[in-house]
Amino acid sequence: MKPATLIGIVLVIAGLAVLALGGFSFTKKEKLIEFGPVKVVGEKKESFPIPPAVGYAALGAGVLLVAAGALAGRK
Repeated sequence: MKPATLIGIVLVIAGLAVLALGGFSFTKKEKLIEFGPVKVVGEKKESFPIPPAVGYAALGAGVLLVAAGALAGRK
């Protein structure tokens, strides 16, 4: 498999994932209080949205790379 085709497939999958999920979230532990040997830790959920335009761009670039890899294989 040509590198352009492989990168194109990865971009198509990533673009579809971005469009389906819209971003990702993660949990971060945060120290709230520390008083001598006593520590109180809380969890804070944060999210990182990814704009749909990024997903469409990755999807389009991936389709173009897959098509270019397929056309380059023909001779």
